[in-house]
Amino acid sequence: MKTIPLHQIHVDLGAKIVPFAGFEMPVRYSSDMDEHHAVRNNVGVFDVSHMGEFTLKGPGALALIQKVSANDASVLVDGKVQYSYLPNEQGGVVDDLLVYRIKADEYLLVVNASNIEKDWNWIQQYNTEGVTMENISDNTCLFAIQGPKAAEAIQPLTAVALANMPYYTFQIGDFAGVPDVLISATGYTGSGGFEIYVPNDHAEKVWKAIFEAGASLGIQPIGLGARDTLRLEKGYCLYGNDLNDERSPLQAGLGWVTKFSKDFVNSESLKKEKEAGIKQKLVGFEMIDRGIPRGHYELCDAEGLPIGEVTSGTQSPTLQKGIGLGMVPTTLSKPGTPIFVKVRDRLLKAQVVKLPFVS
Repeated sequence: MKTIPLHQIHVDLGAKIVPFAGFEMPVRYSSDMDEHHAVRNNVGVFDVSHMGEFTLKGPGALALIQKVSANDASVLVDGKVQYSYLPNEQGGVVDDLLVYRIKADEYLLVVNASNIEKDWNWIQQYNTEGVTMENISDNTCLFAIQGPKAAEAIQPLTAVALANMPYYTFQIGDFAGVPDVLISATGYTGSGGFEIYVPNDHAEKVWKAIFEAGASLGIQPIGLGARDTLRLEKGYCLYGNDLNDERSPLQAGLGWVTKFSKDFVNSESLKKEKEAGIKQKLVGFEMIDRGIPRGHYELCDAEGLPIGEVTSGTQSPTLQKGIGLGMVPTTLSKPGTPIFVKVRDRLLKAQVVKLPFVS
C-alpha cells in the first residue's frame, strides 16, 4: 500500500485509515454523517492526493486527447476544465477523467487513483506523434475544499477572486504564499468549492494554512466515507462501481460527453449502439421500504424476476432514506417505476427517480 504525503497528519488528526485504490487513505475523522453535513452546509477539506495527474505537451497534445477521449476537447480555451472518459475497444470505459487546458499545446489530465498505470499505458499506446507526457502523480498533492462556504474560507490565501470563478474553470496563482498553484472550481460533492493542486514540497504548509484561514467558519477535515455519500446524492458515477471496463458508457449515462462530431477510440461501435437504442440504463432509485441498497445487490421487477443490479448504494444523510444507482432495462427506467432490491431473500420496494437525489 502507498501512503499519501500527509499521511502522518491524518493519523495525528485521529483519522481511521483504510486501504483504498492502492493507498492508505483517511475514511473518516469523526463520523460519516457529521462530515457529510459539514460539506453540504458549511465547508470541509478532503486530502485526495491519491488521484493521478498527467501533463501532455506539444503540438500533438490536443489531437492525442481527441483520439483517446470521448468528449470534444477542441472547445476548451485556456483556464477551462472538461469532464470526459476514455473508451476502450470493447465498448466499456478505461476511466473517467478531467481535462484541463493550460494553454494551446499543454494539458493536464486528472485520473482515478486505481487506474493511474492503466490510463498511462492506454494513452501512451496512442501517442504516435511524440507528445511529451509526464506522470506527475507522485509529486502532486490535491486538496478539495468543498461546501457553500469554501470561497469565504480560503479567499484570504489568494488574490484570485474565488467567488467570481465559474464552475469548471481554473486559474494559476499564488496560494498560501506558494507560487503557481492551480486553483480549480471543481469538485465531487455537488456543494460547490475548489480543488487545489500543490507540489508535495509545499503540501503541509498549504494544508495548515487552509485550516487556519477557515478556522472561524468551523472548517474540518473530511474522509472518503462522506465523499461517497456526497457524490451519490448528486448521482455522480464512481469508476469501478457505476463505470467499468465492460459497461457501456452510453448505458451508464455518459451520452452527454460522447461527441460523435469527431473520431475517437471505438466511436463507430458506440455510434451504432446509440442508433440501435440503449437496452439497459443506469438509473437512480430511492427506497420505499426500509433498507440500505448495497453494490451488487440484485434488482427485481414486481414479479420478483431479476432485472439488473445495484451499482452504488447508501443511506442518504440528507434524505434519511436508502438511495442507489443501478442498471435496469430501459423499459423500466422511467421515474416512478417500481423496482425491488433483493436483500437476504427479501424483496424491498423502491422506485426509480430523476437524478440528482439532492438538488
